[in-house]
Amino acid sequence: MAYWKNKRVLVTGGAGFLGEHVVKKLESVGCGSIFVPRRKEYNFVEMEAVKRVFKDSKPDIVFHLAAEVGGIRANQKKPGKFFYNNMMMGVQLLEEARKNNVEKFVIVGTVCSYPKFAKIPFKEENLWDGYPEETNAPYGIAKKALLVQARAYREEYGLNTIFLLPANLCGPGENINLETSHVVPAIIKKCFDAIKKNENKIILWGTGNPTREFLYVEDCAEAIFLAAEKYNKSEPVNLGTGNEVSIKDLAKLIAAITGFKGAIVWDKTKPDGQPRRKLDTEKAKKEFGFTAKTTLREGLRKTIQWYKKMHIEPFAIDNPALSDKIRKT
Repeated sequence: MAYWKNKRVLVTGGAGFLGEHVVKKLESVGCGSIFVPRRKEYNFVEMEAVKRVFKDSKPDIVFHLAAEVGGIRANQKKPGKFFYNNMMMGVQLLEEARKNNVEKFVIVGTVCSYPKFAKIPFKEENLWDGYPEETNAPYGIAKKALLVQARAYREEYGLNTIFLLPANLCGPGENINLETSHVVPAIIKKCFDAIKKNENKIILWGTGNPTREFLYVEDCAEAIFLAAEKYNKSEPVNLGTGNEVSIKDLAKLIAAITGFKGAIVWDKTKPDGQPRRKLDTEKAKKEFGFTAKTTLREGLRKTIQWYKKMHIEPFAIDNPALSDKIRKT
C-alpha cells in the first residue's frame, strides 16, 4: 500500500507473540523500513537504550507492543516488576517519540486496565469507572497511565498517539511456561501433558466461572495495522470479537480438541481473576473497519495444531506409544 511504502517503522516487541504478526503484516504491504529491537540490545526500562533505538531506527511511526506480561500466577509473584517495567518502557518511549517528532505512536494497552466490575459489555468510556481486578491491577494501571500521557502529549506537543485495548489473545507462538503463561496455552499444555503421562485428570485454577473474550492473534495484528493507518483520535479503542466464554467451557473445548478425555478439576483455593470480560467492539468497526474473522474454535484449533507440531511431534518420533496417542487426538 502506498501509505507504507516510504515509512520507517519501529516495532517494540516485534519479535514477540503479537509483534511478529504485526511485522509480517507490515512486510506484506511493502513497508519501507521495519526496525525490530531485541531486549538483549535495547532494554527500554533504561533511558539510554530508548534514546539509542530512536537514533538507530529514525522512525516515522512507532508501534509500542513491548511489555512485561503473564497470567495471574506471574502477576501475583512480581507485581512490582510488572508495574515498573511497563510504566518505564512506555513513558520513556513516548517522551523520546515527541522529542524526535515521530509522525504517529501506536500504543497497545490491555483489557486488564478495565475496572474489576465494569458494565458488560466493556465500553471505552467505562475505562475509568473503577479499580482493576487486584491480581493484575499493577500491570493494568501502568498501561492505563500511558493513555493519560498519550492524551497529554497530543494536547501539549501535537504528538499523534492512539491507544488500543485488545481482548485476551490466542494463537500459534504463545508462551507455554506454566509459571508465566496465560490461560489458553496453560490448559493446552496441561491436556497434552496428561495425555503423554496417561493421567486421568488435570487441575486448573479457580472455579471456572469467570468469562473471557479471546481474539485470534492474526486478527489482532490486522486491527492494529488498520488503526495505525486510519485512526487518529485520542479516545481508546477496544479490539475483540464481542463474544465471551466461561473458563469452564473454554477448558472443555480445549480438552475436546486435544483429545484429553479425563476429568477437569478446579482448585478453588486459587484466584479467579476478573469475574467477566466482554468488549463492545463497535468503535473499531466504525473508526477503521475492523471485524474479527476467526472464531474461538478455529483459533484454538490452529493454536493446538501449532502446539502439537512444535512441542509434541518432535518427541514422538522415537516413542511409538506417544505417536499412537497423538494420532488419536
